[in-house]
Amino acid sequence: MLLAAMFGMAGFMKMTLPIADLAEKMVWPGVLPAELVRFIGLSEFAAAVGLILPAATRIKPVLTPLAAVGLVVVMVLAAIFHASRGEFGALPINFLYGAVAAFVAWGRFRKAPIPPRSEPPLQRVFRG
Repeated sequence: MLLAAMFGMAGFMKMTLPIADLAEKMVWPGVLPAELVRFIGLSEFAAAVGLILPAATRIKPVLTPLAAVGLVVVMVLAAIFHASRGEFGALPINFLYGAVAAFVAWGRFRKAPIPPRSEPPLQRVFRG
């Protein structure tokens, strides 16, 4: 839940704040195309929704660990980007969030998978 909240807030911020404001808080949005910053924000926000919604509704719960895998990929790419710019101070954060996302993926794939609903929701409503 905490992982989803963090990525949801970060993604929403990257999708909605002006690039100049983002560049003041984090230098890197000012050196990338605005469309890429918005895409990164959308990816993070979608992954946050994907961590919570499928698990909570038990509709396609396999999407929860897939969202976590997507966040691992985002964090690996972020670590590569920050290392290429010499921003080594950002790497521990990338590795921490990536490790938590990997743990969620492992847990929901292997250790404690979420079972899907036994029948589609509309079938329950229209049972006769």
